[in-house]
Amino acid sequence: MKIETPAALRFIMQDDIFLLPADKAKPAETIVDVNVQAPDVAFKYLGGNKKSFLILVHYTAHEFIADTHLTALQSILSRKEYTLEDIAITNMAHYTTAGFEQLKTYFNPQKILVLGTAAVPVDVEAMQFNEPKQIGGCAALYSFSFDEMMDNTPNKKAFWDKMKNL
Repeated sequence: MKIETPAALRFIMQDDIFLLPADKAKPAETIVDVNVQAPDVAFKYLGGNKKSFLILVHYTAHEFIADTHLTALQSILSRKEYTLEDIAITNMAHYTTAGFEQLKTYFNPQKILVLGTAAVPVDVEAMQFNEPKQIGGCAALYSFSFDEMMDNTPNKKAFWDKMKNL
C-alpha cells in the first residue's frame, strides 16, 4: 500500500505499536515517530478574513478558486451580507497535509464552509454531508463542491437550504 500523506498513517494503523527488544538496539534515527506535529503553515488565502469565516475549496488548476465559481460564491455570500473582505478562501489542493488545528490556529474561524470532499482537512473526523455541525468551537458545514452544484439545481437548493442557517 502506498501512502502519500504521512498524517494518514494514524487512520490506517490504529493499533498501538510496540518495539521488540531487538528493535530497541537500532539507532534512534531509524525510528519514526508518526505522532510528530506538522510544522506551522503560512496559508495563502483570498479575502480579508474580517468576520472569521473560513471557506475551504479544492482546485488543482487554480491558486484559489475558479472565476465562475467565485462569482457564484460571492452571490451566495451577499445574500448572507458577507463580502470577500469578510471571508477567507483557502485552496486545500495546496495544503494536502494541513490539519484542522493548523487551520484553526492560523485563521481563528467562527464559521467554516467545506466545499467538496477533497477540501476536507486530513484530520477532521467524519462530518455528515450537508448537516451543520460544531467542530472545535466552530460552526461548520460540509457540502457540495461548485463543480457538483453549477449545473445541478437540486444540489444548489440543498446547499442553500443549509447555508442560509450557517
